[in-house]
Amino acid sequence: MRSLRYSVSHLALGIVCAVLCLFTVASRAAEPAPVLKLTLHDTVQPVSAGYIVRGLAEANRRSAAAVLISLGTPGGLLSSTRVIVQAIEHSPVPVIIYVSPAGSRAGSAGFFLLEAADVAAMAPGTNAGAAHPIVEGRKLDPILKQKIENDALAFLRSYVSRRGHNQQAAEDAVQNSKSYSDEEALKLNLIDAAAPDDAALLRSLDGRQIHRFDGSIQTLHLAGAPIVLFPPSLRERLLGRLANPDLAVLVLVLGALLIYLEFNVPGTIVPGAVGTLLVLLALFGLNLLPIHHTAIFLLLAAVSMFVLEANFTSHGALALAGTLCLIAGLLTLVDGPIPEQRVHLSTAVAAGVGFGSISFLLAWIALRARRSKVLTGPEAMIGATAIVQRHFDDRAEPGFQVEIRGELWNARCFSPGASLPQPGSVVQVRAVDGLVLLVDSKMVSSPS
Repeated sequence: MRSLRYSVSHLALGIVCAVLCLFTVASRAAEPAPVLKLTLHDTVQPVSAGYIVRGLAEANRRSAAAVLISLGTPGGLLSSTRVIVQAIEHSPVPVIIYVSPAGSRAGSAGFFLLEAADVAAMAPGTNAGAAHPIVEGRKLDPILKQKIENDALAFLRSYVSRRGHNQQAAEDAVQNSKSYSDEEALKLNLIDAAAPDDAALLRSLDGRQIHRFDGSIQTLHLAGAPIVLFPPSLRERLLGRLANPDLAVLVLVLGALLIYLEFNVPGTIVPGAVGTLLVLLALFGLNLLPIHHTAIFLLLAAVSMFVLEANFTSHGALALAGTLCLIAGLLTLVDGPIPEQRVHLSTAVAAGVGFGSISFLLAWIALRARRSKVLTGPEAMIGATAIVQRHFDDRAEPGFQVEIRGELWNARCFSPGASLPQPGSVVQVRAVDGLVLLVDSKMVSSPS
C-alpha cells in the first residue's frame, strides 16, 4: 500500500513538471522575435565594419525578426563599406538602416550603406548623399579619377535597382555629390520610410513585404517585437577610439615623449614602460587607417634630431628642425578620404610644439648640468676657504690640519717652500691630492 502511494506521488510530480515545461515552451513560442539594434555613429573603418558583421551574425543566431542599424556617419573607407554591404546582402535576417536621430547624416560611404539595406529609413532633420569617392585625400589625374568614379557607380548600381530605389538620383549623389534631406529622399524614392523614432518605424513596417537581395519576398513581422541593444565590445570601443587619427597621434607622441624621458633620465623605468604601451596602442589604431608612408620618414627624421639635440650643443637649432619635421609628419601621416579621417592642423601643431618644447628643455637642463661646477666629492672644495687648526710637527713633510665645511682635513701648502700658515688663519683650497688639500697660504677675508 505504501509503495502504491509513493508511485502515485511520483507520477503526479512528473505530470506537474511536464505541464510547467509545456507552459514555458508555449510562452516562449508566443513571444515575438526580437529586433536587434546596432549603432554606427562613427566613421566607416575596419573596426565599425567588424562590429556590423558580428551583429548580423548574432541576429541570425538569435533568429531575430530584423536588424535595426542606427546610422550617423560622415563616411569612411570604401574597402570597409564593401565589407558591410556584402554582409547586408548575405544576411538571412532583414536589415533596416535608419539614419537617426535628428541631425545625423549618412554622408559619403554612409549613403552606400543606406541604399544597400533591405529597408532604408530616415528620421526628420537628417540628410544623406554627397557620396563622390575621394581616394586618400589626394588629387588624382583625370583618368584614374574617372576609373574610381565608374567603379563606385557600378558598385552602387549593383544593388540599388534590386532594392527598387531611384537609380538616377542615387547616381547623382556619387557623380555630382548631391545630398538629400529626409523629405527629398522619400519623395525621390531613395528610401522606403520616414519615422520620428524606432518604435514608430517598426510599427510602420509591420506587415510590409520587402524584396531581399536574392530575389525572394519576405514579410516583416515587427508588431510588439522587443528592441534588443547590441553594443560594441570593449575591444571594439577601444580600437574605435584609437581609429580616430587625432587621438592616435596624440597617444603616439605622448608615448614617444615618455620613452625619450626614459633615455634622458635612465633608471626610472615607469616612463619607459608606460611610453612603450602607449606607442603600441597608437600603432594598433594607426594600423586601421590609411597611412602615408612618406610621413614615416619625416617622423624618423624628427626623432633623430631630438636625440642629437640631447647629445650635442646646437642652441635649439636641432630641436626646432625636429619640431617642424614632427608637425609635417603628423599632419600627413593619416591620409583618409574624409576630414574626419585625417589629422587636424591644430592637433599636429600642439603635439609637435609640445614635444619640441619639452625636448629643448631637457637638452638645456643637460647642457647646464654639464657646464656647472662640481658640487660633490673632494673636487667640490676647490676654491673654498678653510681655517687652519694645528700643525703636524711630528711628520717629515710639513703639514697641518684645516677645518672646511664642518670637516677636518689634512692639508699642505700649494706652493713648494711656502711658509706654513698660523693656526686660526684663513686659507683657500687650490687643489686636491687624494685625501690632502693643497691650500694657498695667502690670507683671505673670511672662511666659507
